[in-house]
Amino acid sequence: MVDSNSSGVAAKGIGAAIVILLVLICGVGIYWSDEPNVWDVKAALEQQQQTNAGNEKTVIGAATTLTIIQLTETLLNKPGGYITNDVMPPGLFMDNIPNWEFGVLVQLRDMSRALRKDFARSQSTSAEDRDLAKAEPQLHFNNDKFWLPSTEGEYTTALKYLERYQARLSDPSNAQAQFFARSDNLRSWLADVETRLGSLSQRLSASVGKEQLNIDLAGDSAAQRSTGVPSEQTVKTDFFELDDIFYEARGNAFALVHLLKAIEIDFHDVLQKKNALVSVRQIIRELEATQQSIGSPMILNGDGFGMLANHSLVMANYISRANAAIIDLRELLSQG
Repeated sequence: MVDSNSSGVAAKGIGAAIVILLVLICGVGIYWSDEPNVWDVKAALEQQQQTNAGNEKTVIGAATTLTIIQLTETLLNKPGGYITNDVMPPGLFMDNIPNWEFGVLVQLRDMSRALRKDFARSQSTSAEDRDLAKAEPQLHFNNDKFWLPSTEGEYTTALKYLERYQARLSDPSNAQAQFFARSDNLRSWLADVETRLGSLSQRLSASVGKEQLNIDLAGDSAAQRSTGVPSEQTVKTDFFELDDIFYEARGNAFALVHLLKAIEIDFHDVLQKKNALVSVRQIIRELEATQQSIGSPMILNGDGFGMLANHSLVMANYISRANAAIIDLRELLSQG
């Protein structure tokens, strides 16, 4: 016969162990939820140049390439590592950081594609760089695959190809690796950024719901669409998606802050000729404002002019201002 006192002690021990485990999981989850800090791109570039045999000359494209590499490393090596594909707690139950990771990944994918098809090629008929041609598809691998192959493994492979390109780019005797800092290349990438930010701004603004007219075919009397849609509809973000979109936008902005700082270095002469350096710096400031600490345990969704804050609308404000400045910058770069 089992002693009832022994059974009670065992049950209490199991209960205490479960409570301790839950506290540890929550603590680790809170630690993993801390987003990485913005770093100084120029300082990171200078440090790398000092490490590489004391080479003080800045190679065109070095800042952008290094920033892509460091952003990828941040995704993989931040507290908790890459969380999106986790199948165990606490990563399994986290959604803010995975959405932040996706936002960063979107910008990495866009920049790796621009690097492969524009920045590293002199013209449309020139051959693409062999390492970039392998790195870009790796970054487009499924972002939530746990195993066989894992997402981390594919992104680590992309990192190796990017580092090989970086090494060849930094070698003055290797003329095969190139980075062409031209205004047309920059405008092409900025067009992708403009599209991304425009979409994010709309999704963030829909947090409070709004009546929206359909303007899909505006400006072209002969334009047609595949299926009919109402001329007016209500657009409102689902309550459970508010924080997802917010953190996705925050991840996009985090990556863009660093990429634009790198662009400011690599395209310095092009931007200076157009008197556009100040425009890039203003865009960076708008995006840096999105990285401020959040003084609330959750993303609030108050009415536009209500008593409670609406974090999505605040984020949309900064994103929209940055997007408007990018449109102006593209127009400026297109002028002779």
